Amino acid sequence: MASQGQVIFWSMTMVIIILAVVIALIIGFGVSGKHSISVTALTSPGNIGQRSILGCTFEPDIRMGSIVIQWAKAGVGRLVHEFKGGKDHLQEQDPSFQGRTALFADQVIGGNASLELRDVQLSDAGTYQCSVTTARGSGVAVLQYRTGAFSTPKVHVENSSSGDMLQCKAPRWFPRPAVRWTAYSNTGEYLPLVANTSYELNAENITLKVVSFLHNFTANVTYTCVIENNIAKATGNIEVTDFSITRGTNLQLVNLNAESVTSPLPASHWILLLPMYLLLL
Repeated sequence: MASQGQVIFWSMTMVIIILAVVIALIIGFGVSGKHSISVTALTSPGNIGQRSILGCTFEPDIRMGSIVIQWAKAGVGRLVHEFKGGKDHLQEQDPSFQGRTALFADQVIGGNASLELRDVQLSDAGTYQCSVTTARGSGVAVLQYRTGAFSTPKVHVENSSSGDMLQCKAPRWFPRPAVRWTAYSNTGEYLPLVANTSYELNAENITLKVVSFLHNFTANVTYTCVIENNIAKATGNIEVTDFSITRGTNLQLVNLNAESVTSPLPASHWILLLPMYLLLL
């Protein structure tokens, strides 16, 4: 039977162990302080020379001062953009992105970390990482960004000495697209058509002007000119009747889903808990 001194000793030992576990938990959470948060991204191809958005959202946090957003690109030594403490911090920005990036500062508190990229360059294509840290935790989303040129075509009737024909013209495309014509008659009949298509290099020596001619068209048929490459698809429609000409256009971009990564609980948290767990065994 244990003596009173032994009982007191073991009681004090258990109290010390329990206190140590509590302290370790407090320190562990104090050091890590954060869990993982969800960060997701989605983007569409960038149009050379135009403005583009690399979308990124995260779990909102009303504590603006704790939010840090970093955009990075694989193969680029410095940051694409950094935002913290409620404002931009561009001291570490890579020169190739200077003057061309911005965040939507008034929307950050609502969970918007999207990057605006102006004057898109062909070289902007690549793998981007959107990293977000808040008082709640941190997370990362990785996305593939592609660049090219695309524009909606205009289709009209071209009059010439050899007879009327349909012209489909689009000012800027890259990479070189494929062009095809189709026709739908009033009876619902689908007709693939053969046309003459040419490509002309624009002044910047990157994008192409696309011009396609369709001969021997008839009235009361809807003709569609389709221009397509690996990042975009555009169509131009025209229907010519005895009384009117009806036109329409459409442009579709190939959207790319991003890979979202949630940061795991920091290793320091588990390192602090492990010794206390062993003491209880």
